[in-house]
Amino acid sequence: MFIINCKNYEEIAGDKITEFVNIVEKISKKYKIKIMVAPPQHLIGLVSNSSIPILAQHVDNSKIGSTTGFVIPELLKKSKVSGSLINHSEHRISEKEITGLVLRLRELKMISVVCVKDVTEVKKYAKLNPDYIAIEPPELIGSGKAVSKERPELITKAADAVNSANNKTKLLCGAGIVSGQDVAKALELGSKGILVASGIIKAKNWTKVIEEFSKAML
Repeated sequence: MFIINCKNYEEIAGDKITEFVNIVEKISKKYKIKIMVAPPQHLIGLVSNSSIPILAQHVDNSKIGSTTGFVIPELLKKSKVSGSLINHSEHRISEKEITGLVLRLRELKMISVVCVKDVTEVKKYAKLNPDYIAIEPPELIGSGKAVSKERPELITKAADAVNSANNKTKLLCGAGIVSGQDVAKALELGSKGILVASGIIKAKNWTKVIEEFSKAML
């Protein structure tokens, strides 16, 4: 699994998100790799009809109806959104909310990607059986220093924790990934995929870097 989080980077603003997703679609088909994109929330509607899965960057465990400003899972599904990141380090939420959202997305047959900062959180949230757990040490996010190089033992321990939970949850690795070598190392250490943001969105040539990462995953 290859997830690209666009965050709220200016490089992806406006019609650029459509251009970006079109590139991702072509590369996904070319290399037969499953790639998901999480656009800025307000741009989801521009790309929700894409052939690749679109994720929300955040979702709220709030009710349908009178909940102005909240992002509601059921409405996302009606907009053809496949799932959501949950508890990203830049948008942390409570354990109660995480638990409720994983269950709610599962009932809706939507993809849940729970972001965690350390192995303790991996062990805690693996018990919920989310589709994916993405481990990202906050200090390495956007640093250009890949966790697979800086803290390889973190991926190994996280992979062991997920596997010992004896469920279908898959581990993703994020933070500081900027090269195909970083991707290959993460997979070698036990990750089943990657969650990447600035390493792709801020690249001068989107096609080149997405292809590089994709080749490293084959």
